[in-house]
Amino acid sequence: MNLKKDVCVIGGGVMGLATAYYLLKAGKSVAILEKAEVGGGASSSCDDMILLQSKKPGIALTLAMESLEIYRGLSDELGADIGFYSHGGMIIIEDDIQLRVMEDFVRKQVSCGLDVEIVDRNTLFKKQPHVARYMIASTYSKSDSQVNPLMLMRALLHNGLKMGMDVFRNTPVLEIAQQGDHWKVKGQNDVEIECDNIVIAAGAWSAQVGGLLGLNIPIVPIKGQLAVTEQIAPIGETNCWTAAYIASKHDPSILSDRSDYDKKIGLGFSFTRAGEGNYLIGSTRENAGFDKTTNFKALSRILEQARGYFPIIDNVNIIRTMAGFRPGTKDGSPIIGAVDGFPGLFIAAGHEGDGVALSPITGKTVAEMICGAGEHKRFEELNLRRFSASVVEG
Repeated sequence: MNLKKDVCVIGGGVMGLATAYYLLKAGKSVAILEKAEVGGGASSSCDDMILLQSKKPGIALTLAMESLEIYRGLSDELGADIGFYSHGGMIIIEDDIQLRVMEDFVRKQVSCGLDVEIVDRNTLFKKQPHVARYMIASTYSKSDSQVNPLMLMRALLHNGLKMGMDVFRNTPVLEIAQQGDHWKVKGQNDVEIECDNIVIAAGAWSAQVGGLLGLNIPIVPIKGQLAVTEQIAPIGETNCWTAAYIASKHDPSILSDRSDYDKKIGLGFSFTRAGEGNYLIGSTRENAGFDKTTNFKALSRILEQARGYFPIIDNVNIIRTMAGFRPGTKDGSPIIGAVDGFPGLFIAAGHEGDGVALSPITGKTVAEMICGAGEHKRFEELNLRRFSASVVEG
């Protein structure tokens, strides 16, 4: 099958679907090539958070806040329930060292416009009556929200198909060739797409796609394991993380008392309630290649930690576990934008654990870039060229 399209999007997860949706809205014709099933990668094995409090002040936090504003109206725009809720979030603080780190972090976030504050023990225990009593304080932001990734992808796919999008499942890309001012993408099952633009939105597999062009896209899989509880009544008013979770991303030095094993698996704590009433308990940040198996020892540590923070979890059944691959970069920031030396080639990948949170703003922005609309200088710091020492191999 040979099709001519304006844009070929490689990757059918939440990032590829969001990018395709905004391209279709702009009047572009789009085909998606997905190596397995739509949403079968990280997008279906992750939590559901639009977490602002974990973002560093600067473009990361700004984009997250802008993405949240898009989410507020996205359900109506798509004509579907996407499981969007704003229950707020708290980062619980265990000791004075963590408190000093979080006070500085919160102060910088407030200066960027985030509605967040440090609250005392009384407020913490009122909002989280089951948290361990040794906690000394907490942050609180009413802005932290969540969305159901599966419902979101279903809505984006449904709308995309109505607007004429072609989707090829179980179609790994075999070859990408530049032909004059356009591209030819060959996929398995004799699929060929001729197009003016390509978007690589293949998550943790984006490096493999780049390799077809001799292009080094420095994205690696970061394995994250989660445990899922039975459906239960709300344990607290908000979702929760710990200052140690933030430290594991931004300031590992305050984790010096952790065991070597905890450091090896990048143990952090996240405790979020899905719309159906199940709690998702995580998580790890492991350099394990594409090994998607869950590990009893790692999950035991996740649950042991959870019971230490919320003793009530000892009375709750775990019904399943899962692992997924966060697409991680060397500096922890996504790669967004055009690729130098490859006219018409764009990347929207490397968001690590923020793919769901940042998919609307990323998809909208990349669509605008392709259409030549808007001004996007602020995205220069997220361009692939920041890794210029190893952009092209051979």
